[in-house]
Amino acid sequence: RVQSKIYLMSAMSWLFGDASEPSEGVEEKKRVGPPISILVIDTGKQASDWKSVFKGAEVKGSDRPLRVIQCGWDDIQVMADGPHSRTSCIVNARIKFENGNFQVVTIKPDFVLIRNQVRSLTSDYRSKLYGLMYGNVPSLNSLTSIYMFCERPIVQAELNRLSKEHSEKFRVVPQSYFCSFNSFFYGNKFPAVVKVGDAHAGFGKMKIANHKDMEDFKSVLAVTGKYCTAEPFIDGKFDLRIQKIGNHYRAYKRISVSGTWKTNTQTSHCEEIKMTDEYKFWADEASKLFGGLDICTVDAIHNAKDGKEYIMEVNDTASGLLPDRQKHDNAHIRELVLGKLTTTVSSAS
Repeated sequence: RVQSKIYLMSAMSWLFGDASEPSEGVEEKKRVGPPISILVIDTGKQASDWKSVFKGAEVKGSDRPLRVIQCGWDDIQVMADGPHSRTSCIVNARIKFENGNFQVVTIKPDFVLIRNQVRSLTSDYRSKLYGLMYGNVPSLNSLTSIYMFCERPIVQAELNRLSKEHSEKFRVVPQSYFCSFNSFFYGNKFPAVVKVGDAHAGFGKMKIANHKDMEDFKSVLAVTGKYCTAEPFIDGKFDLRIQKIGNHYRAYKRISVSGTWKTNTQTSHCEEIKMTDEYKFWADEASKLFGGLDICTVDAIHNAKDGKEYIMEVNDTASGLLPDRQKHDNAHIRELVLGKLTTTVSSAS
């Protein structure tokens, strides 16, 4: 019974913060009312400890304490109701405590921060995203924009629009889309790069040397049942990543060390470089997509032949952070969340 009580106190401390008595002579601001629940979807090797990131944080204008629940897409089940219900969205989350034990907790999220991809090579969590959308849960980025980023051609269509609008100020790698192998006929330059379906992080991507190899690839595409894009291969001197978190910008240069043409995979050397007006323009335009992106990154490649830089893709809220800058960037993300919560909580009161 004593052990059960200790475990329960540990669990309550994990969920609601340290409940220990303040030291004598130290004033502590009293927090009243139900806690403001922030659900954070973030697991994996690069995941941050968001309970630590938000430790001591306050929502301006509110005396309610903050509660951070962090887990992965695999660990949640979502139920949602319409405006007729007082509890528009309920989430059952499987969380891991400091002692290694797991427990399922039921929460009504006031806000959700999504730092993991909704779709991966082997998983598709869109049904859980739909539940959060159905319940109109406030989020970072917006749930609508996260939904749009589930399919690369939708994002590419917006980049094509920006390229047409801004011409040389927003150079995009020329790309063609094919809905299936039946419509696949590549007529651009070789070597070429083909990308199958919604896969990312280097998966589903091949370099094709000539039209004969392309025919072989087409036969493989036929058995996948997926769409495909194709573009001319650019011999890159290095890659670029332009990062925007709120009003904070960073620019990185990435050079492959392993020698692979996929510089975003395996081993590469990254260094922070000066943020130019051109890079800032790219990030600002990208951040306007789908009603606005609070977190986004623009990936580009420096063409070794013509010396120009071409935009390859835009990533959203699940964008990885440079490990050396992760602590500072997480602080910027925290301030964005607190700012949005201030608006949300004041509107609800």
